[in-house]
Amino acid sequence: MELKKSKDIYNKQKSFINLSKIKVDKKDHDAQIARIKDFLYKPCKKKYVDNQNEIIKNLKNDLFEKKENKETQFKITDTIFKEIELIEDQNLLKYLLHRYRYDIYPEVLKSDAYPPYMQIEPTSICNYRCVFCFQTNKEFTDKKSGFMGHMKLETYKKAVDQCQDNIEFISLASRGEPLSNPLIGKMLEYSNGKFLNLKINTNASLLNENKIHAILSNDVRTLVFSADAADEELYSKLRVRGKLSKVLKNIELFNNIKEKKYSNAKIITRVSGVKVNEFQNFKEMENLWENLVDQVVFVDYCPWEDVYNDKKNHIKQSCSELWRRMYIWWDGKTNPCEIDFKSVLSAGNIFEKNISEIWKSQKYEDLRNKHLMQKRGLIEPCNKCVSI
Repeated sequence: MELKKSKDIYNKQKSFINLSKIKVDKKDHDAQIARIKDFLYKPCKKKYVDNQNEIIKNLKNDLFEKKENKETQFKITDTIFKEIELIEDQNLLKYLLHRYRYDIYPEVLKSDAYPPYMQIEPTSICNYRCVFCFQTNKEFTDKKSGFMGHMKLETYKKAVDQCQDNIEFISLASRGEPLSNPLIGKMLEYSNGKFLNLKINTNASLLNENKIHAILSNDVRTLVFSADAADEELYSKLRVRGKLSKVLKNIELFNNIKEKKYSNAKIITRVSGVKVNEFQNFKEMENLWENLVDQVVFVDYCPWEDVYNDKKNHIKQSCSELWRRMYIWWDGKTNPCEIDFKSVLSAGNIFEKNISEIWKSQKYEDLRNKHLMQKRGLIEPCNKCVSI
């Protein structure tokens, strides 16, 4: 399967190239905006993040006052609105503060004590070999390479304990298929109620009754099903080893269990596909998936399958990922970037240093400073990567 030519620059903040229309009732929207305003203008006695007063001031300005005409402003998009609908009153201000850090800090290249977002990898192993993924790299998937493994429950607990009360946006996903870890149910049980937005990215091929109950009973707020086509033939060519019919059956099972047993579950479901060629039709995607999930989206293709053998480029813009998130691999090793799937840029392991120490470490700061000074060309593999 031939992939389309990647763009010269891949903007992670603007990776959505298609998104199904999200239904937002105007009355509900206005009521939520009034609710947000009420909480922003109330005196706040609790401290949720560093620079809290500054962020509240910026939120007031961006959303209501418009006193400062800033190039980068926080906005309540439809996707954010749907998340806010699920947030309890006691957590609304906390959500806004952390969401601001996630949306704005990577844009203005600012950091504080903790990453705005944490991606925890339950496993690096995957049952698929998607044509656009680094799982096609045999050096990576070779069992002797040291890259392959399932996260132990002890490692997961250590990661969650360090994130709790410091990072509110967590994804269980990265280089592998998270539901392939046999401990995924116990992991979800341990993190239940500890984060404002816990997200799982899955190809849905391994969904079964037990895993569905684990997801719906343990406060997962966003469940993303990765699928890129609306017909079996194209799906199988893109997601090698996968069957669309099986995925559809599993998602239907998820919806049946949710409707019968968890009708009040506060969860958003999304189908997310990678747009890699002209044969993928978004309208066909919508027609197939819109009655099965809440949202359907295409994200732009980024050539992450093997950055190490790509040609060096002349990109000088800083990569926002250095200010957006950190990755914790299955063995506790941290990494600033998923495209660097062999961890050349790793700044430490959570068993050696805590997350904040790693995030503020000299190695991380050196990386950021080189990017800020337009010297990413001196860093492997940043000098071959097209992401900003």
